[in-house]
Amino acid sequence: MHMSRLIFAFFAAVFILAAVPVYAEDQPAAEQSFADWLVELRAEARTKGISDKTLDAALTGLEPIPRVVELDRRQPEFTWTFRKYMDNLVNDKRIETGKLKLAENAKMLTEISEKYGVQPRFLIAFWGLETDFGRLAEGYFPTIAALATLAHDGRRSKFFRQQLFTALKIIDQGHISAERMKGSWAGAMGHFQFIPTTFDAYATDYDGDGKIDIWGNQGDAYASAANFLSKAGWKGDEIWGREVKLPKGFDFNLAVLKVRKTLPQWQALGVRRVDGSGLPIPSTGAEMTASIVAPAGAKGPAFLVYGNFRTIMVWNQSINYALAIGQLADRLVGLPAFSTLGPNSERGISHAEGIELQERLTALGFDTGGTDGVIGPNSREAVRKFQDAKGLEPDGYPSLELLESVRSGL
Repeated sequence: MHMSRLIFAFFAAVFILAAVPVYAEDQPAAEQSFADWLVELRAEARTKGISDKTLDAALTGLEPIPRVVELDRRQPEFTWTFRKYMDNLVNDKRIETGKLKLAENAKMLTEISEKYGVQPRFLIAFWGLETDFGRLAEGYFPTIAALATLAHDGRRSKFFRQQLFTALKIIDQGHISAERMKGSWAGAMGHFQFIPTTFDAYATDYDGDGKIDIWGNQGDAYASAANFLSKAGWKGDEIWGREVKLPKGFDFNLAVLKVRKTLPQWQALGVRRVDGSGLPIPSTGAEMTASIVAPAGAKGPAFLVYGNFRTIMVWNQSINYALAIGQLADRLVGLPAFSTLGPNSERGISHAEGIELQERLTALGFDTGGTDGVIGPNSREAVRKFQDAKGLEPDGYPSLELLESVRSGL
């Protein structure tokens, strides 16, 4: 596989995992043979109204896919810094391709935007990050086999069993054949990588042909993505946010999504646009609230983010992903690149180092909510509390330098 495809595949897996709920480990269905398990699954599917015709087409000769289990277990060796993340996802090639796609599909995108209130540049940005503008929309894994493998495996069988029944329902409704239904190893499908339950809830028949084809019909795919964002709270008259300059001595305890302030309140604290000018304070109307995020810590850029940023995080619960969507959407219409992406010599901490950091913080009395090596909101809050207690800049950033401080207890 070409390196660019390896990079894209890595992030596709990360995006999917970010959107997949994590359940306590189920009793392993794998103790039951796959063949016996499949017989019981077929019987339950019938009780849910799935036709024998669909079940025959989808389940006859079905075998588990060992590679799917392998990918489900795999953890990335190193986390990427914000700089590396942005350099790889919002690069010149993707920006230029996105501009072409925005122009080529302008009429359709404008119609969809008028109906759902989602600006075309954002739809193109999501499309670009999810499947490289449709290049990966057809998928590599047969969806039914992949979901059946994960549902039988047992690690997250409750979630994937639900996805499997919904995928069978989609086939039974005639939207796509079992043979053509392909996607990622985790069951994400089509141009915008919808899992089956997301398809069931939000997918839309844009051209009115009676079928929803998010794999091959760009109109259906765009409209489905726009419908999802609209229902999640997107506001078509607002941007996602902007890069800002923080004042010297800024309290990084405020740089978290749970802290919301009005623009005048942030301005009173010394927050300014990157060029040093004042924030865009509305003269009339309801005052919007915003939060500050600093993805690379105190040494990197800072961003003032609005409601649409939070809606992007409904799609994918990653601050870096949401910033990449915002930056790509901005660059497609000629807005400037971020002024800085933070330090360029630092690598992210490894998965093993993440586990060590969580274990050491917890032992010191700063609960991370688990020790899975994934530095999420709970772990960042624990980092912030440790930094506060030790007189360090409380930016919540899990750097190698921070890990050394935790190791020494200083």
